[in-house]
Amino acid sequence: MITWLNRLVDHVDAHLTEDLDVDRLAAALGTTKHHLRRMFSTLAGLPLSEYVRRRRMTVAAADVVSGNGDLLGIAVQYGYGSAEAFGRAFRAVHGVTPGQARRDGGPLRSQPRLRFRLTVEGAAPMDVRIVSRPGFRLVGHATRVPLVHHGVNPAIQEHVAALAPQEHRRLKALGDSEPHGLLAVSTDIDPDRTEGTELTYLHGVAVTPDVTVPRDLDVIDVPPGSWAVFRAAGPYPQTLQAVWAATATEWFPSHPWRLRPGPEVVAVLDRADDLSTATVELWLPVEGG
Repeated sequence: MITWLNRLVDHVDAHLTEDLDVDRLAAALGTTKHHLRRMFSTLAGLPLSEYVRRRRMTVAAADVVSGNGDLLGIAVQYGYGSAEAFGRAFRAVHGVTPGQARRDGGPLRSQPRLRFRLTVEGAAPMDVRIVSRPGFRLVGHATRVPLVHHGVNPAIQEHVAALAPQEHRRLKALGDSEPHGLLAVSTDIDPDRTEGTELTYLHGVAVTPDVTVPRDLDVIDVPPGSWAVFRAAGPYPQTLQAVWAATATEWFPSHPWRLRPGPEVVAVLDRADDLSTATVELWLPVEGG
C-alpha cells in the first residue's frame, strides 16, 4: 500500500496541469478508488483533492511570480476556465490574489511533495477478525450529521439523547443479527473523509431480512460481504477514533484486504453508565484478502 501511495504522489506531480482520473489510476495501481482515497486522506491528514489543489497552486505560484506569461494563460495551463476561477483557487491556498503575488512576490504558502513511509512498531497488537456475512438490514433512527475527526460529535450526541429510554429497549428487542446490540452506523461518508462534510448516522440494530420492521424506523440494506472487525476498550470515543486511525497506519498496510463501499458500524458491547469508557467493535466492509 505504501508503494502505491508514493506512486500516486509521483503521478500527481507529473500531471499537475491535467485532471486526475482517480478511477483509472486506482485500477493501474491494483486497488480501488474508494480504498485509495480513504487511505490517502487518513494517512496524509488531508483529502486527495485538497492535496492536488495545494500542489497545483504551489507550482503555479512559481509561474505567477516569475512573470512567465499573462495570468489568463497560466490559469488555462493549470486547467481553469477563467482567470477569476484560478484567482479564487490561488487565494484559497496562498491568501493573496495572483496579481498581488506577482506584484509583491508573496507571501506564498508551499505544499511540500508528500512521501509515505511505513514505520513498524508492533507495540500494541490489534484484536481483529475477518467475518463473512450474508445480507442483513440496519434499522433505527437516522439523521444527517457533520463528520468530526476527534472527540464527541455533538450532533450525534444530541440525536441519540433525544430518543426515549423505551425506544432503546424496543430497538434492542428487535435486533436478531450480528453485529449484536445497539449500533452506531455511519454511511454516505465523503470518500476523502473531509471534516465537516455530512454523513448519514443511524442509531439502531442489525436484523435478518425476514424481520418485519416497524414503519417508523429507517432502514439501510446491507449486501453480503466480508468485514474486518476490530475490538477495543477504553475512553469513549477517543479509543474508537484511535482504532480507526490504526487500521490505516498499521493494519491495512500489512494485509491484502482493502476497504469497499458500505456502512461503518460500531457495536458497543459494554459501557460505563455515562459512556465515558466502553468496549466496542468497529466493523469495516472489506474485500480482497
